[in-house]
Amino acid sequence: MTYEELLTQTALADEQVIVMTAENRALVRNLPGILGKRFIDTGITEQTMIGAAAGLALRGRTPIVHALAAFLTMRAFEFVRTDLGIASLPVKLSGFIPGFLSDANGPTHQAIEDVSIMRGIPNMTVFAPADEDDLVKMLPLIWQSSEPAYTRINTRKTGHEHTPFEIGKAEIIAVGKDVTILTYGLLFEQALIATEMLKNEGLSVGLINMRSLKPVDEQAILNAAAQSQLLVTLEDHFITGGLYTIVAEVMLKHQASAKVLPMALNDRWFRPALLPDVLQHEGFTGKQIAETLLGYQTTHHQPEILKPQFAE
Repeated sequence: MTYEELLTQTALADEQVIVMTAENRALVRNLPGILGKRFIDTGITEQTMIGAAAGLALRGRTPIVHALAAFLTMRAFEFVRTDLGIASLPVKLSGFIPGFLSDANGPTHQAIEDVSIMRGIPNMTVFAPADEDDLVKMLPLIWQSSEPAYTRINTRKTGHEHTPFEIGKAEIIAVGKDVTILTYGLLFEQALIATEMLKNEGLSVGLINMRSLKPVDEQAILNAAAQSQLLVTLEDHFITGGLYTIVAEVMLKHQASAKVLPMALNDRWFRPALLPDVLQHEGFTGKQIAETLLGYQTTHHQPEILKPQFAE
């Protein structure tokens, strides 16, 4: 099932669902003819869209709104904070092309601080599906929730069959003694590749799809820290305010400690290109992730495994 198919099915089953967009119809091209007046395009006016969505929510509707993630979270931030967060209204934000998925776009269109911005709003929940299968398993519960929600939309296919979703729970793909990779969204795809390469080199590797970033699965993080010699936070986001910060907050809250290696964008935007080239240039391909971790293991006197030269 695709995002549009799920949204169509949901809207047809519940007349209170309103689909809105700020002239961003990539995910919902067929909805206007199906929903009629329940499809609203406000034009390039993200703030207006959020204000209108808040008004509809106050009248008992469930607006599901669409815009580029960068503009939905930044251009409309005050409206999201004030109209949705303070009032805790059930408006559902679908952020299109977040993180590296905005590949060919420059800094103005890159949403790589969106997780930090959205999770800082009281009452706002934040989610980041790993792929299309994860997306369609997560959204029904997110849309049914009474809380405002921001979802990093990801319609890529990985071939991975995800487990059923529960808000606030991570998906444990594998448990590892040497290293555990914590990730979300697009980079789950590369983490799968890295995990297999590391296992082939003899490492015991864990992999966790965090999925729900607020509320976050604190116990999954604490368990991984207790089970593994090294935690790796892997994300297409600034290092500040994202998963690395979330892990730090959880560990400090519970007075726990762990060796943590962040793989994120360190106070810089990424160079625009086609997605495979972005991943390669920024060092986020599965192969590069595996090489980085094997190099770290050797340098920091973790299990003595020499860094191999992986075949291209």
